[in-house]
Amino acid sequence: MIRNLLLTACIMSTGTIFGQKLKTVSYQDGSQKLNGLVTSNAGKKLPGVLILPAWKGIDDEAKTAAAELEKQGYIAFIADIYGEGNIPADNASAGKSSGYYKQNYDAYQKRISLALEQLKKNGAISDKIAVIGYCFGGTGALESARGSLPVAGVVSIHGSIGKDQTRKNGPIAAKILVENPADDKGVTPEDYNNLIKEMNEGNADWQIITYAHSKHTFTDPKSPDYNEMMAKRAWNHTVMFLKEVLK
Repeated sequence: MIRNLLLTACIMSTGTIFGQKLKTVSYQDGSQKLNGLVTSNAGKKLPGVLILPAWKGIDDEAKTAAAELEKQGYIAFIADIYGEGNIPADNASAGKSSGYYKQNYDAYQKRISLALEQLKKNGAISDKIAVIGYCFGGTGALESARGSLPVAGVVSIHGSIGKDQTRKNGPIAAKILVENPADDKGVTPEDYNNLIKEMNEGNADWQIITYAHSKHTFTDPKSPDYNEMMAKRAWNHTVMFLKEVLK
């Protein structure tokens, strides 16, 4: 109990510190104002990583990832998918908002594309960009590849991997890494098999790593699903993948 309280306090403090190092970047989708965050190395010519946050919008896990990626030599930009005034206040509203973009994947791809443009405006080398996403953002990472957005690779971290089977499978140029928790109840065997079929039909360079004894949000220290060992492994796999595709 004491350990959990100390861990939570440490995470909250860390998230605040990282938040102070990130700069807000406002941009538009028509009349909708969007507020992303960019790392303090913005403006340098470096490889870039777009971070797509989980279903409640920009959170400490996304901010922590941005700070760690900056240490690795990347410009990181955290996308604002929902827009100012539309940040979900609870799980019910988060489910509704994320569900909208999962169903209207073209709108999701557009918001991701706009964030990619901001990443490039902030110094990222245009042909050295990757996307990583958590949960709902993991779905977005796959949509980046499905939509043929100009990225070298994508990492889906405990994302929803299912796709409406009325959508045709197309060619996939971006390299794919899917980090899948073994005990994620939101991923069915059918989803898993369909994703492999989609990747193979798209002639993609793909890999799926499944993490034992891990539930859905296994990488988030604030979640009861957190699995410290597997979270560290997943992050190391992410860093290794990004080094391969971007450097």
